[in-house]
Amino acid sequence: MTDNSHKIIDFRVRLPEALRPDIDVPKENSLQYDAVLGTSDKFGASQTTEALLAQMEAAGIDHAVVHAEYEVGDPADALNQAVADLVNEYPARLSGIGTISMKDFSIKNALRQVTECAERGMIGLSIQPAFFGMTINDKLLYPIYAKAIEHNLLVALHTGVNYTMNKPMAGENPMLIDEVCCHFPDLTVVASHAGWPWIAEMVAVARKHPQVYMEFGGLSPKYVGAPGSGWEVMHRFMNSVLSQQILFGTDWPVMDHARVISEWKDLGLKPHVEQALLGGNAKRLIKKTSLNK
Repeated sequence: MTDNSHKIIDFRVRLPEALRPDIDVPKENSLQYDAVLGTSDKFGASQTTEALLAQMEAAGIDHAVVHAEYEVGDPADALNQAVADLVNEYPARLSGIGTISMKDFSIKNALRQVTECAERGMIGLSIQPAFFGMTINDKLLYPIYAKAIEHNLLVALHTGVNYTMNKPMAGENPMLIDEVCCHFPDLTVVASHAGWPWIAEMVAVARKHPQVYMEFGGLSPKYVGAPGSGWEVMHRFMNSVLSQQILFGTDWPVMDHARVISEWKDLGLKPHVEQALLGGNAKRLIKKTSLNK
């Protein structure tokens, strides 16, 4: 990624659907996601690399971080290879975050995948524990966290609500990140989706652990500033003491780039906070996790 202090960086986009292995998604996984977020109209073969780059260009997005989303037992190795190939094709526009196999979880296999992600130049791992009956602080994940530190990889953890009908969301309460960071103070954590509805807890964890970042992909920023939305504590603290720990994200194609940027700009954040959110913090984090790669 070339140097530019005013870059806009989307810290969370999905691997274009056209590049993902074709698998059957159980109805209980997709039904409520579609009802809440309209995913059936947004996902599909039309979501190509060209579509992503065109939307980024139109919205003034300089760089994006592509996540290998492992949600229903997808072939993680194939996802990681697809992300690596995409980033290698567009290194100035894209960085990559890989994943590990969570279905039929094997520590040995997951550790191999962590090492391979580092060897492929990824900046981190994306893990969604609750989708597989695990918790953020599950001790089975501790070797993964340790290996991530060894390879200078951040770990992006799904936090807050999930709309999978048969998977409880309690395992992704951001309070559980506190225990993980107490045991792994050198681990850089990105709390994907910023932990709603546990916003006070998310703010407390980030205030305690400066290596915890909050990424806002997949949500409409207008609600962050809306009274009664549950985001009020976040809105106050992100505009002050947590300004260096916030990351702009869309979860493309879930959210449109231009819409999300417009809504953030309408929130009236302090100018330096808005700049940190939209790219400054992400630039620093990408540089940190790209060292020695």
